[in-house]
Amino acid sequence: MDIFDILALIGGLCLFLFGMNTMGDALERRAGNSLKLLLSKLTKNKLMGFLTGMMVTAVIQSSSATTVMVVGFVNSGIMTLSQAIGIIMGANIGTTVTSWILSLGGISSDNILVQLLKPSSFTPVLALIGIALLMFAKTSKKKDTAMILLGFSTLMFGMDAMSGAVSGLADIPEFQQLFVMFQNPILGVIVGAVLTAVVQSSSASVGILQVLSDTGGVSYAACVPIIMGQNIGTCVTAMISSIGTNKNARRTAIVHLSFNVIGAIVWLTVFSILSAVLKPAILDESSSRLGISIIHTIFNVLCTALLLPMSKLLEKLAIKLVPDNNEKQVVSELDERLLATPSVALERCNTIVTEMATEAVSSFKSSLNMLNKYSEAEAEEIRKAEDKTDHYEDILGTYLIKLSAHQLSDADNTRVSKLLKAIGDFERISDHSVNVLESVEELREKNMEFTPDAKKELDAICTAVSDILTLSYNAFVHNDIETAYKVEPLEEVIDELRNKLRDGHISRLKTSECTVEAGFVWVDLLTNLERTADHCSNIAVTIIDSAENKMNIHESLRSMKKGNPDFEKLYEEYLDKYMLV
Repeated sequence: MDIFDILALIGGLCLFLFGMNTMGDALERRAGNSLKLLLSKLTKNKLMGFLTGMMVTAVIQSSSATTVMVVGFVNSGIMTLSQAIGIIMGANIGTTVTSWILSLGGISSDNILVQLLKPSSFTPVLALIGIALLMFAKTSKKKDTAMILLGFSTLMFGMDAMSGAVSGLADIPEFQQLFVMFQNPILGVIVGAVLTAVVQSSSASVGILQVLSDTGGVSYAACVPIIMGQNIGTCVTAMISSIGTNKNARRTAIVHLSFNVIGAIVWLTVFSILSAVLKPAILDESSSRLGISIIHTIFNVLCTALLLPMSKLLEKLAIKLVPDNNEKQVVSELDERLLATPSVALERCNTIVTEMATEAVSSFKSSLNMLNKYSEAEAEEIRKAEDKTDHYEDILGTYLIKLSAHQLSDADNTRVSKLLKAIGDFERISDHSVNVLESVEELREKNMEFTPDAKKELDAICTAVSDILTLSYNAFVHNDIETAYKVEPLEEVIDELRNKLRDGHISRLKTSECTVEAGFVWVDLLTNLERTADHCSNIAVTIIDSAENKMNIHESLRSMKKGNPDFEKLYEEYLDKYMLV
């Protein structure tokens, strides 16, 4: 083996790793949001989680990608630690599909039909199809399909290049001696773990081992410990991904590591005892690509069979290693790992906007209650809720803008716009709740009271605003178009009620029933109540627009009011209910 063989080996390895990375990324995109959404939904029990993890990993060809997604889901609260364990175990078996595909390169036969199964026979055709799609396809899905074909072709060409480069190693005694040394189980595990940690993929490191097996110098006694170590090395990606996450996400990465370490220790012990006692002749035989695929699969199946029934113990171990520290989470997490899965990220955003809406609406209703009964503790909660909604708006706005930069469907783009508009309105509703609270506190500090007539009028508009908040909140949370259509007629009535109350205030000023100072507070209250109703109207119209895939509030308001008998009917009903005679 000379310098040119070494250069060919380096080139082949680079092509192999590049092809595997390209194919994996394209598979992840092409699989679409449906598989990833499936990953976050179908985890009701251990078995379902296991099957889901196995299927998703088999499709996207990367247990590391699956595990990183799971860490992100747990960090965001989409998935519990218990649900994640089954998926991680399934991912370990799903990743063995790659080694079976790579083992096709070891086929040798004079039969032309068998020869056609060799990747070297059909990858040129796949590469041709891939480059044609990449050059002429218009849609992103077709381009992703092209990258899958090109990535697969590249990694197979890389494997062939590596095989050719290492063929000369078979005649080097030092190489043979190297793999005799790896028959030491502990050393073999360390080598497998380090190699996998470096290339960040157990599939890639198994592929490299399969190439080396072509030399005939890798015995089964050497490759078994290495394969066990590769499972440990693949945990590095998840461990790195868990840095900076919450405790449950870190526990998920710990479960992944514990699963592979415990499995390796148990089965390495069994393997060492069997090889020492029985000394099977097969261990001294040269391994093959197919044999390595079989060992890889059997080992992962055995680990799962051993530890799936003990998933609760793994969970307890992770909790012990990452204990609770009594830290309180102010708002829910928005994990940037989910941005690679737009549909899941969007669902998470929707959940958190709902939390924000709950904070805003409940705090405003609390401020209305303060008009009748003041409470220091409740006042503090209203101010805390306003700080929370400010923070919600900041993190959600930033996250949604990042999300919109990804490739989204038209429907998802509309949902992003809907959420961006809604968070602004809910934040302003929370602001108005504090404004109402400050008006209440000013009345208390200055020992001012409204007249009985003014109190009666204020009760009427407060009831109307409380009802419009409920309508808009329910419409948003349940995406209820029918309820959304009930909001705007009530907003019109609140506008008229506001005008009527202002006129009543002016009349009381003229007769000296009301003071000018109390009048300032009165006007502030009416302004905040009316503007809150305006934000409720914005939310409702946004829901209606998003359902019709158009985001033009002014046009929607005009079309909603103009000659609409349903609108007029609701408007008259609200007039009868809230308008003071």
